[in-house]
Amino acid sequence: MSLPNQSIRNHLLTPPTGPGGHLPLPPAVPTGAVESPWLTEAGRSIAAKVRGLIPLIREQAREGERIGALTPQVLKALDDAGVYKMTMPIEWGGYGLGTRDLLEIIGVLGEADGSAGWAAFVGIGVKNLLALDPKVVDEVRADAQGWVGPAVVGASVFATNVGRGRRVEGGWMIEGRWAFGSGSKHARWAMVGIEYDPATHPGTGRGVVVLPLPDYEVVDDWHVSGLSGTSSNSIRVSTETFVPEHRFLDLSEYPMRFGEMHRRYSGPGYQQHGTALLITVSIADAAIVLGMARGTLSCFTEQANKRQPFSLPYPTIGDMASAQVAAGKALAMINVSAATLEGIADQVDARTAAGRDFSREEESEISLSVAYAANLCEDAINLLQKTIGSSTVGLSNPIQRFVRDARVLTSHGAIRLDPQAEVNGRRLLGHPPFAMFGGAVPERSAKPKMEGPRT
Repeated sequence: MSLPNQSIRNHLLTPPTGPGGHLPLPPAVPTGAVESPWLTEAGRSIAAKVRGLIPLIREQAREGERIGALTPQVLKALDDAGVYKMTMPIEWGGYGLGTRDLLEIIGVLGEADGSAGWAAFVGIGVKNLLALDPKVVDEVRADAQGWVGPAVVGASVFATNVGRGRRVEGGWMIEGRWAFGSGSKHARWAMVGIEYDPATHPGTGRGVVVLPLPDYEVVDDWHVSGLSGTSSNSIRVSTETFVPEHRFLDLSEYPMRFGEMHRRYSGPGYQQHGTALLITVSIADAAIVLGMARGTLSCFTEQANKRQPFSLPYPTIGDMASAQVAAGKALAMINVSAATLEGIADQVDARTAAGRDFSREEESEISLSVAYAANLCEDAINLLQKTIGSSTVGLSNPIQRFVRDARVLTSHGAIRLDPQAEVNGRRLLGHPPFAMFGGAVPERSAKPKMEGPRT
């Protein structure tokens, strides 16, 4: 191919000029990011209110760790901002928000404090209640009118170790101890898992029941290294307690009940199919650590520009090349994680609007990506803490709390990386796939193991 001659080359390399010999102005083009079409006005409003609460939440986070729960002031502030209404259906006076809105709101709470983010995440559990008999749903709704905090929390609903139930006339006698009842100090009702002898009642041998206070007690056992303010205490029923039949549901009925929920309740989040709902839970979980990574970076930049390094002759840590590299790397890690989670959240809302769900293979890969993004955020938090050094370890410093909370959060089953990688690697290498939640809720074709009372 021949090259253009010199006159043509000069013409191509010389920019055109307008009147007076000036370069013409480019056409006016709007700049700036284009927001997701799945963010709603209600979601933006709640996120803005929550952002205004960041100073209060951080100020009281240490007291929340001490008492093992959100402080009354923070709990009321979250309630007033609409946090506990964001996943309630419109029929309950809530917003029924979709996945993208939840990612934004919970992410902002995570910037303030991991426990506050987890408190919002727990609110998604109201959908488990709404799948039950309308009679118990109406009971909880009426009883929780004016209640500050979550109407209902769950404990060991789908776990391997649950409580014990036996069928009696008109209902069930139950007893046991259930772990990880997040928000238990703030709730009015609790949903717990039970096992029963399937010979006495048609079903799988596994079910859930709903209990009001004071039919259960909150055990003082939430003494942990991270997410201390989540009130994830155990719930205990020491003496057999009667539960009416309408407050029970066999686990085998959940898929059908979730599939029918869109006919009874309104809001984008209530149009989701079953797999989309599971993905939303994982996204909301990962949103907390994404927010914590952003919060850590914010604290890092503020502190690094005030503190002097211990062993290098720079005026501040922020003047160190290594600190600048760490900040840049952390920013990239956070942005990559955010893009991953935002893209998945948008896809959930888009498919929901189109009446479509996800295949098992898609859900498996998405769960892996969500777990990877969450763990990448934890890596960013650890990088920033190590870079700024020992000044971060004081209990008054938010960075050390972000480090501890992120470690506990990424231990949560929904976003543990290695199990998710194994599930996908197994499929890629041609091995038979595992059943969803195969470790948590095994198939039960025989009489379940019945132990003595769990105290």
